[in-house]
Amino acid sequence: MILVTGATGTIGSEVVRQLAERGEKVRALTRDPRKARVSAGVEAVRGDYGDPGSLADAMAGVTAAFLVGVPGPATGHDRALVAAARAAGTGRLVKLSAIGTGEPEVGPSGLWHLEGEQAVRESGAAWTVLRPSTFASNTLTWLPALRAGEPVPNLTGDGASGVIDPRDVAAVAVQALLDGRHSGRTYTLTGPEAISVPEQAAVLASALGRPVPTNDLSPDGTREFLRTAWGFDDARAEAVLTGLEYVRRGRNAVVTADVSEVLGRAAHTYRQWVRDNSAAFSGS
Repeated sequence: MILVTGATGTIGSEVVRQLAERGEKVRALTRDPRKARVSAGVEAVRGDYGDPGSLADAMAGVTAAFLVGVPGPATGHDRALVAAARAAGTGRLVKLSAIGTGEPEVGPSGLWHLEGEQAVRESGAAWTVLRPSTFASNTLTWLPALRAGEPVPNLTGDGASGVIDPRDVAAVAVQALLDGRHSGRTYTLTGPEAISVPEQAAVLASALGRPVPTNDLSPDGTREFLRTAWGFDDARAEAVLTGLEYVRRGRNAVVTADVSEVLGRAAHTYRQWVRDNSAAFSGS
């Protein structure tokens, strides 16, 4: 039995889907199993990171677990998950982290996954840490601007990132959950090229057949956008601002071969992600 936490999120839902396609026994952790849309044969169970009893129940009989803690300052979610895994005798843990974790220049957000990484490494179980770069699916946050005929927000200027298809992150997670050869590894997961927001907008414009202009937000404009559009409080917004400036300065223009090493194929390009998700932009 494989437990997937964060099972309704961007990566977790895809991990569930890919494991189910392989015929694996999957248990999906969610706050409200009645609302969870999971593949046939997947067991949806209730779990709350603040309720140790629910985590213990969810982890019972589990041989491997995919851990998605809610990123933020000192949440303790990963430690709660690891404690439940240790008590249940779960032998393999795969932790979803983020690129730049532990890098001082990233600022406070670079510390958000550090405690969780340490917890899985000290768990006594076989472990793998995944540090993905910017998700291609972040483009979906542009939909309100696209539908309103407005420029899409650019929070990182011309700074490029190794934008990665969430399907590739999930595929690497699945391999790590099933294959012990990935134990003790920390993978930095990127797409095959570093690409900036204006370059992403150009790709999307080509797919839509119309211009997609960008609005390069100032630090104050970015701060306001994080508060109003994403609902961040002041502390979280300030932490993220430092990380965004790190990207703006070109420090996140990292491309690795880790995806191809694990999967035996090239990582998807951003253009492939746009093509395969074109339906999401219909009517925009």
